[in-house]
Amino acid sequence: MNRSGRPIAEGALVSFPRRIAVVTAALIGCLIPASAGAVVGGNEVQATAYPWLAAVGSPLSHLVRPSGQFCGGALIAPDQVLTAAHCVQVAQQLPEWLTVTFGRSDLRSGDGVTATVAAVRIDPDFRTDVVDGVLVYHHDVAVLTLTESQARPTVEIGAPHGSSGTVLGWGGTSDSDSSNTRLRTAIVPFATGADCARAYPGAFDAREMVCAGSTDADTGDFDSGGPLLADDGKLVGLTSWGRGAAQAGFPGVYTRLPAPF
Repeated sequence: MNRSGRPIAEGALVSFPRRIAVVTAALIGCLIPASAGAVVGGNEVQATAYPWLAAVGSPLSHLVRPSGQFCGGALIAPDQVLTAAHCVQVAQQLPEWLTVTFGRSDLRSGDGVTATVAAVRIDPDFRTDVVDGVLVYHHDVAVLTLTESQARPTVEIGAPHGSSGTVLGWGGTSDSDSSNTRLRTAIVPFATGADCARAYPGAFDAREMVCAGSTDADTGDFDSGGPLLADDGKLVGLTSWGRGAAQAGFPGVYTRLPAPF
């Protein structure tokens, strides 16, 4: 995913985070920052159940991805969508190349409403590291300001709590899948900070990150920026990075909310 955590191949400079599609990046190239990265396990779900859920994309990536989608996001105010910084970093100077679509269960359909983006603001402390062959994102959060306010419900932000959360996304259903187009949801167990630190020594920071996932349920490619919800429906995290998808001992890593920026 731009869950950005596929291991870096020997001899490569970097690998894409779980939520970035390599081909999308190549197409968008110099024009906008490519960023991406269905849910492993779980079930298909209708987008109408989550009217604030956004598919973040670009017309430039329509040739390689239905609806041009490469990341997820969440409407937190009538004209503001929260997503991962690594999804939109390259689009800061060209926000008009981004689109945000609500109410689309299958990316191959024309359902829902698509809005354009007027501005991109990323956390000023956003940065990337490579630790043990995994691309790691710090302070991985951004706000997209839409050109028009949306007359639809927003999602409330809260702090992580409880023993499990819910993830949503149109991304890969396995570590090798990049073809899924249907929205899926799964329940993922939260991992303790100690367990996550053991999984990602030198990379995990509990002040800005939270871990969740198992071999039965996880997020995958093209899920980056999508929501992690607590059991009360509050948005408590954004899909960010991890080592593969649903790999034993390596839960997914999410940007912890609320983020101070």
